[in-house]
Amino acid sequence: MAVKIYNKLVRDKIPEIIEADGKTCKTEILSDEEYLKMMDAKLDEELAEYHKDQNIEELADLMEVIYAAAKARGYSVDELEKVRVKKAEKRGGFGEKVLLREVESE
Repeated sequence: MAVKIYNKLVRDKIPEIIEADGKTCKTEILSDEEYLKMMDAKLDEELAEYHKDQNIEELADLMEVIYAAAKARGYSVDELEKVRVKKAEKRGGFGEKVLLREVESE
């Protein structure tokens, strides 16, 4: 019997999917503090996966983790979106592909 150690945050239905495949898994429910720590690690993991594959699936995964991180920190997805829109209105988005090369000051 082979055992693979993960110790990472997974989507809620992953244990069910593993068991439906005839395997067993060990899980635990994290404390709020542990959850926030693991959520930050999951953001790093998903961003690295996006950098590697650069596909829409990885972007969707990244968004799911961002939404979960916002909720874990006490924000709603609506609040997150309002802040995003406000910043875009004030500072712009990234649609014009502007690369800032340098700033000179006196």
